Amino acid sequence: MELPLALATGLASRSRTRPVPKTYRIHIKDLMLMVRIGVYDYEKQAPQRVRVNVAMDVVQGVTPFDDNIDNVVSYDVIVDGIKALAARGHINLVETFADGIAELCLVDSRVRTVRLTVEKLDVFPETDGVGVEIERHQPDL
Repeated sequence: MELPLALATGLASRSRTRPVPKTYRIHIKDLMLMVRIGVYDYEKQAPQRVRVNVAMDVVQGVTPFDDNIDNVVSYDVIVDGIKALAARGHINLVETFADGIAELCLVDSRVRTVRLTVEKLDVFPETDGVGVEIERHQPDL
């Protein structure tokens, strides 16, 4: 199947004038933490199990990977940041924790979009977890 000439010409001229950015996705799956979280008095007595899942859409940038960790968004930095947020002290809402994680991920401007879930695992015995899922973007998108 051939493309109409106008469409083919437009695609060819666009590819010469504006390169398509290379992207990749980083994910952190089932990060399990003990977090002081919740609004009820019994939740303020002890930390509870929380599961965090994060997916970040990242633009590679002009520097090639070159097998060098300095040229990528490091999931080590993100995991350490999430642990640090959890260790700061009591958090009332899973929404607050999730928003803090999203902000942490978006500090690096190469991260264009972050999608994440935060779930408290021991709230109801009938479920595997309850929580929130959020999506945030760089402000210029």
